[in-house]
Amino acid sequence: MQKNILISSFKIVLAAIGAIMVARLLHLEFAISAGIVAILTIQPTKRETVNTALGRLYAFAAALVVAFISFRILGVTLTAYFVYLAVFIFLCQIRKWYSAMAMNSVLISHFVTFGVMNTETVANEVFIFMIGVSAGILANMYLRKRTDYAEQLMQEMDAQIVKILSRMSERILDKDISDYNGACFQVLAEQIENARKVAEENYNNQFNPEDTFDMEYIAMRDRQRMVLYEMYKSVRSLHTTPVTAKRISDFLRDMSEVFEKGNNGNDLLQEFLQMDVWMKSKPLPVERKEFEDRARLFCLMRNMEEFIRIKVEFAGEQG
Repeated sequence: MQKNILISSFKIVLAAIGAIMVARLLHLEFAISAGIVAILTIQPTKRETVNTALGRLYAFAAALVVAFISFRILGVTLTAYFVYLAVFIFLCQIRKWYSAMAMNSVLISHFVTFGVMNTETVANEVFIFMIGVSAGILANMYLRKRTDYAEQLMQEMDAQIVKILSRMSERILDKDISDYNGACFQVLAEQIENARKVAEENYNNQFNPEDTFDMEYIAMRDRQRMVLYEMYKSVRSLHTTPVTAKRISDFLRDMSEVFEKGNNGNDLLQEFLQMDVWMKSKPLPVERKEFEDRARLFCLMRNMEEFIRIKVEFAGEQG
């Protein structure tokens, strides 16, 4: 974390210094403002930086038009600048250019210092703006997708699901298994959220809008997590070991052993459907407790089917 902060700080400072030096080399007035523009342009990801820069470009063009009209009517005076502020800020509120209000208003204020708004002074501010924005965008171009880290987080997430499935398999046959309290689901939820954040950051650090596999994969696992919790509640509520419990326990163990990213779930689904037919062929229990637990196992199986079909559908959508 501290390393990332240091790198980010160095990047911002370097962009600001670079923008100021380029502006000074071009003998522009208010060269330091180019550095401020660079600082304000830099965002956490490439996509955000480019979108911010485009939004501020539109806002800057609007600011120049509003300033030109104000100064044309009232002269390049402080009063005209006040009128500009009222109109431009109102326009920014309508267009949601909130981050552009301060930066562009500082650039427009330079005309009051110049005492004139002509081709030369407008060119000065345009160059200040473009140099600062370009420096900000270039500073963020070094950002890369943290593919290895995202893959590591997804592997940890999948490993936790494997652990949950394995523990379910054990709990169906052993009602005295220790620490079967659902705490693992909090861990899984945190792992999924961490993986989601990194996947979103990776997506925003590249410009291919179709590269969404990681985010869709994590969303799929999150859907499975919710179904998995329903499965856990059914397993936890079992009081006996019906004759069908061993078959379901074995299937859950098999699920945990073949559970991985590349498994499309089709073979598991076929195996499940065969087990489902077998279960329905079994005679109904006579004792009340076994009947209730058979009902719980039935609910468990319906959730198991949904769990598997979520992966099958995901694999089908990915082609």
